[in-house]
Amino acid sequence: MKIVRLLGIIFLSLLQINCSDNSVTVELDIPEPEVPSSSIYQVAQLTITTENGAPIVSKDKKDYVNCTLTIDSEKEEWDYTGTGRIRGRGNSTWLWYPKKPYRIKLDKKSEILGLATEKDWVLLANYRDPTQMMNTFAFIAGEKFGLPYTNHSRYVEVTLNGEYIGLYQLTEQVEQGSSRVAVDDEQGMLISLDADDGPGLNPDGGDNFWSTVYRMPVCVKHPEDATTAQLKAVQDDFARLEQSIRESNYEATAQLMNITSFIDYMLVQELVYNVEVDAPRSIYMHKEKNGLWTMGPLWDFDAGFDFDWGTMYTGHNYFAGYRELVLGTDPANHVGGYRVPSYFTDLFKSKRFVNEYKARWQEIKDKVMAEFWEETNMFVEGCSEAMKRNAERWPIDKDYQTEIARMKQWLQQRIGYLDTVIKNYPSGTK
Repeated sequence: MKIVRLLGIIFLSLLQINCSDNSVTVELDIPEPEVPSSSIYQVAQLTITTENGAPIVSKDKKDYVNCTLTIDSEKEEWDYTGTGRIRGRGNSTWLWYPKKPYRIKLDKKSEILGLATEKDWVLLANYRDPTQMMNTFAFIAGEKFGLPYTNHSRYVEVTLNGEYIGLYQLTEQVEQGSSRVAVDDEQGMLISLDADDGPGLNPDGGDNFWSTVYRMPVCVKHPEDATTAQLKAVQDDFARLEQSIRESNYEATAQLMNITSFIDYMLVQELVYNVEVDAPRSIYMHKEKNGLWTMGPLWDFDAGFDFDWGTMYTGHNYFAGYRELVLGTDPANHVGGYRVPSYFTDLFKSKRFVNEYKARWQEIKDKVMAEFWEETNMFVEGCSEAMKRNAERWPIDKDYQTEIARMKQWLQQRIGYLDTVIKNYPSGTK
């Protein structure tokens, strides 16, 4: 509506000018809306050659292998050749599956496939995911919601030391940086709530702690190589936020956290049924100097979409049911969902928070298929031929076309179900 009113004002102004005694002709130059290049949906070819053909056998930082990388893109200006280092990455995805994910560190900061200049990049194998699109859908959702620093997707077919190893999703490494999570170098903060990276499973990490109020596993990603004093500062700062949430104090929490980002972040988690909130795992938060804690970036969604954890080591089984819930039918009282940390549910005791949560769902529910899925499907179409080759290289007991259709149907059914669930959330008591 603002645009319509603005154009109306401009039109009237021009009309007044042309009707004056000294008529002046004015040409109105309205720029065309920016449309994403179709190249982002196409698959590029990535060739990686390690020094002396050395194998990549570890995800440890000390085991990086020198390499040369070449990208051949449909968009000629995106072609690239450079040097860097490569190693494995991930936890279960590295340990359990034959198709391995990788971390790349370029020797020189570079723009890759139209993504902002940086050294650190990730190649997600998506071996568990029979659609290849679960992370991409979540990233698109985050971008449409307006969550800051949301990752982007590019798809590449990778040839490693002369061997074709399939279709990969190339994306940014989640890290502090001017073209990544752009918080202050010295006083900004980036943390992950992550059982795999926290003191429980990684007691010697040196950069993690149990949160003060909710006893969640926290890993400090920035400041990097944090001192004891810096770790204590992050812990104390985060504890203040935890305490305000524990008290279900909306006003106090709003002074410490961007509540809109929290609502959007949790809607994405519930929409795709990401049960890893329970651990929690891969839950990122950041805070600018003198700013608010903000949720994101989003990360790691191949355990959502009703993944069957009973077949987690070998299976690719999703979409069996759409009625399971992360937060439940009464989040504040942990009814009907996973027993997620109360950090994610205590604000549902606040009437104002519940009202805003419900209102936000009403704003976005019709966009899930019309916008989120529509753009995801553009990647599906761009990857169709590469998916065939990937399926031949990594045959599994699922047909990718069938699974993509099931994913679409599951989302359609889930939207209708969540609409009823969220409308009927208890209104809160505070």
